[in-house]
Amino acid sequence: MLTSLQNPLIKEVRKLQKTQERHRQNLHLLEGTNLLEVASQVNYPLVTILSTSLWQEKNDSLWQTLQNQGERIETVSPELMKHLATTVNPDGIIATAYRNSRQAQPPENLRLGLICHRIQDPGNLGTIIRTSVATDVDFLWLSSDSVDLDNPKVMRSSVGEWFKIQAKVENDLISVVKKYQSQGYQIIATSLQGKKTHWQIDFTKPTILLLGNESQGLSPELAILATENVKIPLVNNVESLNVAIATAFLLAEYQRQSINKFC
Repeated sequence: MLTSLQNPLIKEVRKLQKTQERHRQNLHLLEGTNLLEVASQVNYPLVTILSTSLWQEKNDSLWQTLQNQGERIETVSPELMKHLATTVNPDGIIATAYRNSRQAQPPENLRLGLICHRIQDPGNLGTIIRTSVATDVDFLWLSSDSVDLDNPKVMRSSVGEWFKIQAKVENDLISVVKKYQSQGYQIIATSLQGKKTHWQIDFTKPTILLLGNESQGLSPELAILATENVKIPLVNNVESLNVAIATAFLLAEYQRQSINKFC
């Protein structure tokens, strides 16, 4: 059992709490039983798995499975686990994985894709990912100046759905949008000046949704590429919605139309 903060492995894992260290080591953190259960189900490649004896006793079946999934397996003391985790009350397991394990490519028959531009709040991105999986979004592009796709809070906020989304960090979103625009896709952006509501958009057409920064929205260069500007009707003098909530409104309408199309 590992008990010392001076252990070389423990020192390196603790550093992963910082963004720059995750980039330097090319590793990210997976914290908690929920995430590790899903990682096990999809056979996500793990590098190091650290857990307490109590966690192992409570989760014997998952523990046996995970031992065949990680390159290095270690038992740590509860006190050490508190120093390793980014959560206030860790449940007893944490793992690391290579960051480049998450890059995917969009399918050829893309029906609906999301462009996420300069999203900064990890809770927002995690919620967008979870909602996207729930409504069967095909692909998600994230600008390289957004919060990290594998930020620990993004993963926790997705409640395990992070493993199911097909996603990619993209340096040139404008080229991506122009590519699909040239193929006849409708490009949808939300705007307070929008002429249509999200109910008036035909989401059965191939579609790319543009989602912008929480405070500044889309850049002018991306916003100008929209073929439709949509306004979500609001009452009681509410001016705007959180980007994750606005996304949920749009995706709920997409799902409604998709279900009705095949009924």
